[in-house]
Amino acid sequence: MNILVTGANGQLGNEMRIVSRQSQDKYIFSDVNVIQGQETVFLDITDIDAVRQMVRKMNVKVIVNCAAFTNVDAAETNVELAEKLNAQAPDNLATAMKEVDGLLVHVSTDYVFGAEPYNTPCREDQQGTPTGVYGETKLHGEQRIIAAGCEYLIFRTAWLYSEFGKNFVKTMLSLMRSRESLNVVFDQCGTPTYALDLALAIYEILEKRQFEGRSGIYHYSNEGVTSWFDFTKTIADLVGETRCRIAPCHSDEFPSPVKRPAYSVLDKTKFKRTFGMNVPYWVDSLRTCLKNMGEL
Repeated sequence: MNILVTGANGQLGNEMRIVSRQSQDKYIFSDVNVIQGQETVFLDITDIDAVRQMVRKMNVKVIVNCAAFTNVDAAETNVELAEKLNAQAPDNLATAMKEVDGLLVHVSTDYVFGAEPYNTPCREDQQGTPTGVYGETKLHGEQRIIAAGCEYLIFRTAWLYSEFGKNFVKTMLSLMRSRESLNVVFDQCGTPTYALDLALAIYEILEKRQFEGRSGIYHYSNEGVTSWFDFTKTIADLVGETRCRIAPCHSDEFPSPVKRPAYSVLDKTKFKRTFGMNVPYWVDSLRTCLKNMGEL
């Protein structure tokens, strides 16, 4: 089976490169950013004709879409581009898969929630109430995939980090090593997710052909609940960083063009029941990532 991974040079795409090395399936990695030393095919997924041509030329039966406009603040002033990448592009991929009776695996976000106050984990059938352009365009992407009529698996995830690219873990490590003190918000709670864990979950589902007859939206993040402050403290504790004083603060102390979800923990019951997988605890996965980064 030929599997096309889009956004292959991002966090999740790079993890898909690693986990797929032993597969008997043929993985094709694409991106608009071609990095020297990385085997990458150029593909603009906002171009439906280019997507169709790639699918037919490579006989693609599954697309794993790791591409997105993920800058939450910048999306507020780049609405058209965010909609193009987060909604139109997934629609293109879904259309191409529908035409060849293929499967689209698409990654969405906890940011489809947030406007309604709640303190229990969000379920897949819960109404999306995004608070900003990023979440709104990602929700549009989900809706357009479903409307396209292809077989699909949509995985909503949260607080993604890895040893690749820019992410919260890398930023906090840099800041706590360059500053005497650091204030981090404590009134936003969710679950950090190691991109390698999500990549492994997607890989296993594809390897075992568990996707047949299981189209739907699923939630996947690591287990547990924490705040950005506690996440940062845990990073510092694990690497033994004691020089920087890390203090909690309120979200309104960091003005932002978009209101972020105060509580966006994802309920993974449906995922675990459907695919029979265990989901790692977030601290254990953070420790693994830090080891892979050479920090431990």
